[in-house]
Amino acid sequence: MAKMSWDDSLNTGINIIDHQHRGIVDYINQLHDAAVAEDREQITEVFQGLINYTTSHFAFEEDLLEQNSYPLLGAHKKVHASFVNRIQKYYQAHQAGKNVAKALSGELQIWLTTHIKNEDGDYARNVQIKAPTGSLLSRMVSRFF
Repeated sequence: MAKMSWDDSLNTGINIIDHQHRGIVDYINQLHDAAVAEDREQITEVFQGLINYTTSHFAFEEDLLEQNSYPLLGAHKKVHASFVNRIQKYYQAHQAGKNVAKALSGELQIWLTTHIKNEDGDYARNVQIKAPTGSLLSRMVSRFF
């Protein structure tokens, strides 16, 4: 599978979330490049960075949803937990010597695109209606980053 490209259909309309999503795309592309180069050390570093980054992003996003009383927060958290679990299983397979980076890169592209356009698109509309000024986002950014 080719590298992932960002396009406007992936924008949620919440700038900080879109910026964080672009960061995940960067990790997916780094994983792709390391897999093509067959650089196991680089793959390990990208895996670790991806796990840390997505965990931080998900915590931020979930806090945003909680602050906005998003009714589907519980389901959204389960989707996030499943995603992190999936990456960790791939990482364990990588650590066991299996060549999984290319497969994961492709799977992540599909998952992220679908997740942003569906689940994240739904909450984005909810957040924009309840917190149009952005002051909540400003306070949250200062707490997380």
